[in-house]
Amino acid sequence: MAFGRFSKPASHPPISAINVTPLVDVMLVLLVIFIMAAPLLAASIRLDLPKAASATADNPPAAIAVQMNAKGELFADGKATDLAALRLLLKQQAERNPQTEVQLSIDRSLPYARAVELMDAAQSAGLTRMGFVAQPAAASPAVHGR
Repeated sequence: MAFGRFSKPASHPPISAINVTPLVDVMLVLLVIFIMAAPLLAASIRLDLPKAASATADNPPAAIAVQMNAKGELFADGKATDLAALRLLLKQQAERNPQTEVQLSIDRSLPYARAVELMDAAQSAGLTRMGFVAQPAAASPAVHGR
């Protein structure tokens, strides 16, 4: 029995440089994901949540419904009012609960300036939470008829 060594085949020397291409690929994918997800983080989405018997409403959020019809008549919680009285009502509500939400329902035929006027009245009173009430759009028959 011979105790010899096998001849070592000629091999390439080891590469001492790190391959960063996969790292760059992963980082670019993460960058694209964050760029696409950033606008979603800033926007708030209102949800109609299901009801549960175990859910408790300890402090239901306070809200004031402000409506303006096509004639420009102003209503606060269903009662006719004017802008000065509305400002006073909003200021009183802001003193009681600054987290009160102002729910604006404005006729679509009115100019945008009227909506800004109501938003300014709420913000001047110290209320910053606002919701915009809209009618649900009717479903298009072409979408459901496929």
